[in-house]
Amino acid sequence: MLSFLPSQDEKTIAVQFKGEATKEDAERLEQHVKEHFPEGNSFNVLAIIHDIKGSSLKGMVEGIKFDAKHWEQFSKLAAVTDKDSVDSLTKIAKYLPGITVKRFDKEELAEAWDWLQE
Repeated sequence: MLSFLPSQDEKTIAVQFKGEATKEDAERLEQHVKEHFPEGNSFNVLAIIHDIKGSSLKGMVEGIKFDAKHWEQFSKLAAVTDKDSVDSLTKIAKYLPGITVKRFDKEELAEAWDWLQE
């Protein structure tokens, strides 16, 4: 399940994932992009990933894909999660061409925000 969080940067969508990514999550995320980035402006995503149940990270990515025009807008993804997900998160970049992905430990949230704003 996806929920939106307050963002520290107008060019960044902050979300957290708990449980299983759904089609409704993808639709809500797409609607958010259409409302906040209507001119095709680029944006970043800060994703705090908790316990993902019933889906792999690849499955999560597939479940939240935007249509092609939104992928061109997507610039950076800061994935904030615990160490058990390191291998899967480093592989996520190959499913997101043109997007820079960096993984941060949960206690590195401030560093993730700094990286997104560079």
